[in-house]
Amino acid sequence: MLTRTLSRNLCVTCVLLALDMPGAGFALNAAESGGEDGSGLLLVANKGSRTLGIIDPAVGRQIAMVAEEGVTGHEVAASPDGKRAFVPIYGNAGVGSAGTDGRLLRVIDLETRQIVGTLDFGKGVRPHCAVFGPRNGMLYVTTELDKSVTVIDPQALKVVGRIPTGQAESHMLAITPDGRRGFTANVGPGTVSVLDLEAKKLLAVIPVCATAQRISLSVDGRKAFTSDQTKPQLAVIDTAADVVKTRVVLPGVGYGTAATPDGKWLVVAMPGINEVGVLDLEAMQVVRTFVVPKAPQEVLIRPDGLAAYVSCDTSGQVAVIDLKHWKVEKLINAGPGADGLAWARKD
Repeated sequence: MLTRTLSRNLCVTCVLLALDMPGAGFALNAAESGGEDGSGLLLVANKGSRTLGIIDPAVGRQIAMVAEEGVTGHEVAASPDGKRAFVPIYGNAGVGSAGTDGRLLRVIDLETRQIVGTLDFGKGVRPHCAVFGPRNGMLYVTTELDKSVTVIDPQALKVVGRIPTGQAESHMLAITPDGRRGFTANVGPGTVSVLDLEAKKLLAVIPVCATAQRISLSVDGRKAFTSDQTKPQLAVIDTAADVVKTRVVLPGVGYGTAATPDGKWLVVAMPGINEVGVLDLEAMQVVRTFVVPKAPQEVLIRPDGLAAYVSCDTSGQVAVIDLKHWKVEKLINAGPGADGLAWARKD
């Protein structure tokens, strides 16, 4: 059981200057990002320091770190209004490994940079991936040890439902644009669970491979992507038929993925070879690769589609990839064990 030893309002806020690196003079400003769609803050879960990092992409540096008061957050979700961050406290081990079992969800105010709320799941469930429903505003959190996704009212900070996944290690979650279906990547079983979010029931379990990691959807929700951890290939799931439609060969074993808003490209992290690939979603083949710092993990596409952010665990950095000119434009220093990413909009 995780014991709180610090007061709720304790916050560690640090203003950090980025180290000089190649491309350090580059800044992604509002003009380049297409106005409001590119304006916001980049949030990163720094596992090693047990903090939420707040990055200002316009100036290209991490401007604050907020202590999570827990061991430890791997992922983060930003509220639709961009005012709060939700960090599930997972535990001190990797998925499927022995260790502590987290039971908390921290809520952080991004203006005051303080913890302003905590939800206790009542027992150790290893809460991991948090995703906001695009239609109903509910927060969906994978709760691995319960083999479920927990539904939370983010305003009342109360559990309002649970959806069974039928599988162990339901680690990551993706939700269709209409908010009706969810897909979880179940790591150890190597499967994907298909969930009816409205009826709160399991619809299907799709066999994929021996071990699967991460999941994302095409912008139209018609395809789901998960990375085979036993060989360098990406499984592409037809979400209408709930079957693996094809498998795409990658230069290295894949991990986190994200599609660009125009629906043309899928950006794929490949931690074993320290590269990021770009998959042409029409041709279904990798057409570009970029060298990035060690162990790229998660991919987030900026809302305007002009940049991809890739967290790099070992280096504690976030790589910024310019998707217009197809180059690594900047490296931003975050924190040790940089992992989960979220975009907090700014009005």
